[in-house]
Amino acid sequence: MNDTVRLIGAPTDVGASMRGAGLGPEALRVAGLPEALARLGLAVNDGGNLIGPTNPWQPPVDGHRHLKEVLAWNQQVFQAVSTALNAGDLPMLLGGDHCLAMGSIGAVAAHCRTTGQNLRVIWLDAHADFNTSDITPSGNLHGMPVAVLFGLGPDDLVHLAAAGLPQPALSRDELRLIGVRSVDEQERQFVHAQGLEVFDMRHLDEHGMRAVMQQALMGVDERTHLHVSFDVDFLDPDIAPGVGTAVRGGPTYREAQLCMEMIADTGRLSSLDIMELNPARDLQNRTAELVVDLVESLFGKSTLMRLRP
Repeated sequence: MNDTVRLIGAPTDVGASMRGAGLGPEALRVAGLPEALARLGLAVNDGGNLIGPTNPWQPPVDGHRHLKEVLAWNQQVFQAVSTALNAGDLPMLLGGDHCLAMGSIGAVAAHCRTTGQNLRVIWLDAHADFNTSDITPSGNLHGMPVAVLFGLGPDDLVHLAAAGLPQPALSRDELRLIGVRSVDEQERQFVHAQGLEVFDMRHLDEHGMRAVMQQALMGVDERTHLHVSFDVDFLDPDIAPGVGTAVRGGPTYREAQLCMEMIADTGRLSSLDIMELNPARDLQNRTAELVVDLVESLFGKSTLMRLRP
């Protein structure tokens, strides 16, 4: 794990179904994210917020809503994450809606191909985000980033996500989806057809978070770049109400803590997205404060009973 974390704010809800996710970066700062990271002994470089087009709030065109604006934001994210990685920093993207993962994971994938590292993406989300223009019920691009990263989507976004790569940015052996519990019917069939490894809430209920994370992290070693894409709606809305698309029945506080602690135990976390925090739907910023608490665990904060090596 790198000792310098570079915060990259991306204040936009251009790919989402409702307004508010663009307020996420400042809510995380107000909740004390930079200070929490510094207390863990990390150097924090807050690069401020990226600047992109405003949300035009228009209907979908050919199955995609705000395609031009989503592309512009992801171009900014791709460049910022690439710059951080090339400098040896750990990029932490503060969203913003989850369409931004096209740019962030695209940059990480390109970096891994250049450096010869193996890539493992842990996608924490209530949704599979594997829609395309043919099957999307809404046209919202925050429901499509995984499909785009697999080479299935608008040419401009696919090309951006796989910039410089001879194949799509992600392959199925590089991705693990955890906490999924809301999938559109055609999307479900599409996910099965692609052979994605999905640990949905039924699987988590039956086997427990410990077994799920052991499976999801299997094979992660010193040659692995571990990227976590953390959609805050991964969490149960009883503990995290401040999201745009809440789905009941998500992981509890302790399950989420164990998930983060087991990722930290690998020592391989090298980049992070924090997506879909929506302060407009929160209660006194408590969701942002919870996210900061979980991020502390992700970066090595431990309970009294266990000492980190």
